[in-house]
Amino acid sequence: MQMAAEGGGKELNEIKTQFNTREGVYKLLTHSEYSRPNRVPFNSQGSNPVKVSFVNVNDQSGNGDRICFNVGRELYFYIYKGVRKAADLSKPIDKRIYKGTQPTCHDFNHLTATADSVSLLVGFSAGQVQLIDPIKRETSKLFNEERLIDKSRVTCVKWVPGLERLFLVAHSSGNMYLYNVENTCGTTTPHYQLLKQGKNYSVHTCKSKSTRNPLLKWTVGEGALNEFAFSPDGKFLACVSQDGFLRVFNFDAVELHGTMKSYFGGLLCMCWSPDGKYIVAGGEDDLVTVWSFVDCRVIARGHGHKSWVSVVAFDHYTTSVEDADPMEFNGSDEDFQGLHFGRDRANSTQSRLSKRNSTDSRTVHTTYRFGSVGQDTQLCLWDLTEDILFPHLPLSRTRTHTNVMNATSPPAGGEVAGDIVNNVSNNPSTNDSGANTPSNSLSSPLPRSNSLPHSPAMTANNKSSAIASGVSKFATLSLHDRKEQHQETDHKRNHSMGHISSKSSDKLNMLTKSRTDPAKTLGTPLCPRMEDLPLLEPLICKKIAHERLTVLIFLEDCIVTACQEGFIWTWARPGKVGLSSQKQAVSPSGTII
Repeated sequence: MQMAAEGGGKELNEIKTQFNTREGVYKLLTHSEYSRPNRVPFNSQGSNPVKVSFVNVNDQSGNGDRICFNVGRELYFYIYKGVRKAADLSKPIDKRIYKGTQPTCHDFNHLTATADSVSLLVGFSAGQVQLIDPIKRETSKLFNEERLIDKSRVTCVKWVPGLERLFLVAHSSGNMYLYNVENTCGTTTPHYQLLKQGKNYSVHTCKSKSTRNPLLKWTVGEGALNEFAFSPDGKFLACVSQDGFLRVFNFDAVELHGTMKSYFGGLLCMCWSPDGKYIVAGGEDDLVTVWSFVDCRVIARGHGHKSWVSVVAFDHYTTSVEDADPMEFNGSDEDFQGLHFGRDRANSTQSRLSKRNSTDSRTVHTTYRFGSVGQDTQLCLWDLTEDILFPHLPLSRTRTHTNVMNATSPPAGGEVAGDIVNNVSNNPSTNDSGANTPSNSLSSPLPRSNSLPHSPAMTANNKSSAIASGVSKFATLSLHDRKEQHQETDHKRNHSMGHISSKSSDKLNMLTKSRTDPAKTLGTPLCPRMEDLPLLEPLICKKIAHERLTVLIFLEDCIVTACQEGFIWTWARPGKVGLSSQKQAVSPSGTII
């Protein structure tokens, strides 16, 4: 790897190709690098972030992993060989180049994927959503084609867990919509009817004589929606937006479960723990914040990044609960064995995590591993341990706040959105409204995806229709404001924003200053002061790229990262280096659309 051209000493600017943790050594596999076929760094100025999605098509050959990534106007679909063999960039299964718009995000339907066909949703900068089959090289449908539903950039798109036909789309306008792939979009601007509203959110249904998209429209908070994700059991939706708030909803009851405010600035990313008990969020305050789903309160913050945090993700394969003896990682093959991306290991971890709530008197040691990447080009790994999760009484006095929003269990029979979606999708509804935590049923093996599980084990019969109503929205931020924000991002991304009061924080809050005064939330349960919480330090914090990082995905045998130049890297886990030495071809190929 080359040295960075700017900056201070050699050690600070060196791009790392390996790093050590107590499990062992993680190594960058240079022959497993995925990018555009010509391998030329992409000029990322003004383009949308590079995103990566994975799916397994259960290929009989044993090489069923597939990878999709976007770079500028281009979208690529390859066989992913991971740590096993070198990447062959000369043979994409599908390649598409778009005119007038750019792909911004994508998500595979893991329920319906086969060796012959796969459904991939792609969101675009002009607001459309395309359904394609990259194996058959077909385009099935284009949603919001005339941009009558929303004209702003798609920020996040995901299939609703456990259902084959429903998906959610969030836009930079702050709106979020629920679609059915079988329904058409109207030829006129949709009209909406209020279904339900609460503090800082409202839900509308689409008024029309015939069923059409969108089924639901959610409006939540102030500012653009940056990311959303379902809980592991699919019953709850968490979302982060530019107003700096994390909001968690119960889908069926369309009720706000709890909320949290960033230290300052917008929240850009979030993820659920494997058991659904914790959420980690990151954003413009350079921090990672850990929020307890059960207690609806912030339990810790982590400081290691020197600029905005762009992605956070839990490592399902290292997160662990052990009886009696402290955790030990030796990097052996046994540590990471499992079917289809550690299916056995993941389920084992989930079942052991559930033991933490049992009345068993045995000593249990809990450690959650998560990671983060940022615009400072650094990868950080963090451990969330027992002393933070279950502090002794004298240490917990400053952390006994409950959420000011008064998280409530949804009332029985309150599955408002669930009933609507159930009528459209013809999926039986079950009343799970009494379950106030998603951790009790950790269904589904974990797919190789940055999104939460869409398990083949989840069927329409055993999935609550709450899953069906996966919608959420977040108020309006104009494209002009968004553009100004990105300009500020570009010239500040390699410098510390500092999480103490500063001129930088004033600028970061300009977008929401007129609506949300940070001074009114700082020091409250929504946003505890720094001195009132444990401050986590990263296990490792390494510079691994020249450009800002946009992807972090934990797989069974490796970690996948990507930067805005369009390079996707594979980091082999300890004891998992099995790459052949075959050379990579570089001639471009593929179908241009």
